[in-house]
Amino acid sequence: MKKILVTGAAGFIGSHTCDALLARGDRVVGVDNFDSFYDPAIKRRNLAGALANERFSLHELDITDEQSLLRVFEAIRPDVAVHLAARAGVRPSLEDPNLYHRVNIIGSQHILDACRRFPVSHLVFASSSSVYGGIKETPFRETMTCDRPVSPYAATKRMNELMAHVYHHVYGLKVTLLRFFTVYGPRQRPEMAIHKFSRIIEEGGSVPMFGDGSSRRDYTFIEDILDGILKSIDTPLDYEIFNLGESHTTSLRELIDLLSETLGKPVSIEPLPFPPSDMETTFADISKAREMLGYNPRTSMREGLARFVTWYRAHSSRNL
Repeated sequence: MKKILVTGAAGFIGSHTCDALLARGDRVVGVDNFDSFYDPAIKRRNLAGALANERFSLHELDITDEQSLLRVFEAIRPDVAVHLAARAGVRPSLEDPNLYHRVNIIGSQHILDACRRFPVSHLVFASSSSVYGGIKETPFRETMTCDRPVSPYAATKRMNELMAHVYHHVYGLKVTLLRFFTVYGPRQRPEMAIHKFSRIIEEGGSVPMFGDGSSRRDYTFIEDILDGILKSIDTPLDYEIFNLGESHTTSLRELIDLLSETLGKPVSIEPLPFPPSDMETTFADISKAREMLGYNPRTSMREGLARFVTWYRAHSSRNL
């Protein structure tokens, strides 16, 4: 049984990670500040199952509060740290880049320092497909030079990767960085496209479509992301970066039409300009994760959307 600390424990990916670790018998220490980016009550409901488990403990604190974070590490002495906490969202990062810098860079610096001062076997650290920025060549490979981010959020995530390398090189900290590609599924954040579009279609509104609908994303179902996270936890490596995606792309227009079909309701479109902070395409080459982690995504877009819609309809009356 491992003792695993998970930051961002109450979020979409974090709460699923806690549940998966508890289900296999690990002891889990959750850290979350329940910020107001979206309704904190949703996050508390995300953790309801974990909180009922005696092998789970929760510490409500902000990762930018270094002393509180260090006290938790000192008291718990985790075997592995999984750092998922971050200020999320590409477009919102343009509105308040200082906040994204404070949380994603300074807060993550505190995580790195805590892992150095109270040594863990290794750190699993969430990065993002956003780091690929304006690269046109696809699929994206981990060996590509990522020095042209197109949003403050992307820049913070690339900085995380660089600082993690410093801590590996100087202090010997083992770090696995996971570049997530547009994760979706039950508990997805309310402002994310699939959740937002489902709500709009159900209510008979107009779905905002940025650009002509040809932009493409590598959508990754939550269970496939969990497969990569758990295998990274169980596979200590010196310093590695992995793409975690489905290695399949869906256009924005295709997504809207698939959601309309899955929901069984017609859709109307509100055309909007394509934002300069958005990437035209994300597409993961996952051969490295397959080879080194045994990562094996299995969920098709059609199956994943059906499972999301089933969850959404079961929980929408509670604004989940």
